[in-house]
Amino acid sequence: MHQNKPFSLTQSFLIKAIGTVSLMCLSASVFALPSDRSQSISLVADKATYSERTGVTTYSGNVIIEQGTMKLQAGSLVAQLNKSKQISTITATGSPAKFQQQLESNRGIARGEAQKIVYNAETGIINLIGNAYLYQDGASIRSSTLKYSMNKGDIEASGTSSDATGSSKGRVQIIIPPSATKTFPGARD
Repeated sequence: MHQNKPFSLTQSFLIKAIGTVSLMCLSASVFALPSDRSQSISLVADKATYSERTGVTTYSGNVIIEQGTMKLQAGSLVAQLNKSKQISTITATGSPAKFQQQLESNRGIARGEAQKIVYNAETGIINLIGNAYLYQDGASIRSSTLKYSMNKGDIEASGTSSDATGSSKGRVQIIIPPSATKTFPGARD
């Protein structure tokens, strides 16, 4: 019976753990500021395990990963490697799991949170599941789940149906702030 190896600073584990985190951060930084990619990666957790047999790396207990403007906070994070030892999926869970990153220097920090955040490196799709929320520069979207394609830039929000009272709880909510630079036909000062 093969068991997970407890975290120890063996060279093999350390190299694989650093490789996993590096690939994860590089995947997330594709749309980040160019300077983020050249920053050091910091990972802090209460516990870390790696199973060579399954290709699963698990970080648990107040997990915090930072690289430049990118920050991910979760109760636990699981990275699954494929047969080529490349990251296949990353799952962050928390109450909620949170992330933030500055995508463009002329815009504010993008923030998001959900009970579970799943990134599929093979498809480039990020799923935010359970009280999903994204916010940047006064604009926000909130729903039960959000699905974002990093390759296409598409986003899909799914809510749950409203109750008999017509409450919007569980439905998709989008807030679009007014533009300070645009005027609309017929608008008076």
